[in-house]
Amino acid sequence: MSRTVALRRVLPDEVPMHARSEIDTKTLAEASRIVEDVEKRREEAVLEYASRFGDMDTGDRPLLIEGDELRAAPDKVSREVREVLERTAARIRRFAMAQRNSLRDVALNTEWGKMRQIAEPLQVAGCYAPGGRYPLPSSVLMTVIPAGVAGVGLIQVATPKVGDLMLAAAAIAGADRVLSVGGAQAIAALAFGVAGVDGCDVIVGPGNRWVTAAKQRVSHRVRIDMPAGPSEVLVFADRSASARLIAADMIAQAEHGSDSLAVLVTTEAELIEQVERALAEQVLDLPTADMVRRSLRRSFAVPVSSIEEGIEVCRRLAPEHLEIIMQEGDRVAAKVRASGAVFIGPHTPATLGDYGAGPNHVLPTAGSARSESGLSPLVFMRTFTTLEVRDTESARELLDDTILLARLEGLEAHARSAIHRLPEENDSNRKNLHSMRTAGIQND
Repeated sequence: MSRTVALRRVLPDEVPMHARSEIDTKTLAEASRIVEDVEKRREEAVLEYASRFGDMDTGDRPLLIEGDELRAAPDKVSREVREVLERTAARIRRFAMAQRNSLRDVALNTEWGKMRQIAEPLQVAGCYAPGGRYPLPSSVLMTVIPAGVAGVGLIQVATPKVGDLMLAAAAIAGADRVLSVGGAQAIAALAFGVAGVDGCDVIVGPGNRWVTAAKQRVSHRVRIDMPAGPSEVLVFADRSASARLIAADMIAQAEHGSDSLAVLVTTEAELIEQVERALAEQVLDLPTADMVRRSLRRSFAVPVSSIEEGIEVCRRLAPEHLEIIMQEGDRVAAKVRASGAVFIGPHTPATLGDYGAGPNHVLPTAGSARSESGLSPLVFMRTFTTLEVRDTESARELLDDTILLARLEGLEAHARSAIHRLPEENDSNRKNLHSMRTAGIQND
């Protein structure tokens, strides 16, 4: 007999605006202390914390793995494992290339000159991959490959208790070196640089609260991707959806941890009871059943009276993963516009995104999808602009406006800098003209 799995019912107007979870002050303070210690004592501090927190459970493996040892790593795993890593890497790389190509250099020619936007990769990237209960090679692929596609010159991975599987994933993804350290000390090492590790321009990747707190602490020095929170899935379903498939997908995300969140939003109230029965049946023989049950106790179901009301609930929650299992899923997905990643149709579980269909699985959580994007090559790039005035006669209006605006803001040196660019034969006359035109201007 199956144990009952009851989902808490929440009415649409009771669904709170999902807000970003804040790092508790104790974690932030402790992570800051570790970061500051690594900044001060560098490698000595990294080794001390790595030993204290058990990162160095790697046998004779050195702190830093690179060069021939890293390149040889794929040969140390089975052929089956190597091939699945290579196939997954190819799919991720194909989609990342398409994303990279969406950011193009821009040139705009005018009557007086030229303006440009130029995109270029950052120089050094740090990619964090959690250790946790099991190694996570998918996180290595998902963070390293977009950096390589962006054109980053040096890619460094940090992960605790590194083994052959993680090293093989790093090598196949294109990493240059692996630091066998995790936690806040790893983030600090990537930010500041320690012996053999270069200080990074950007640090990305999921991690626990210590990693998240450390990334926040060093964000004044390096770019970070986003705060990482517990995994989430929201399934938006109508009468066409299978309760069995919905339950399977909710359980899959609940398996990430007891603090994960699985939500069902549906226009069919009876579907909720069907999903509850399917949850109970599918959890029975699951090795991670206890954790999943704890997660499902946090989770809930929202019965809605219409698709429009369901769309509003989805927007309010702005979930990490949004599955739309309903007729006209494309149309509904276009209206939600507030999720980390969208999975449309009954044959597209979020699990396929987790494990390398192409789009990245490093995604915004806890409502941050309203303003944050998932990881992509664009995170590893910057843009800058150029401006060139070639004809000052044609640029007279631009110069005039610059002078007037500068004086409106009380910045006379700015005005005179523009005045010096006025056509030489008219320079003295135009100085007087602008003095007269702005004589009565006063700042508010």
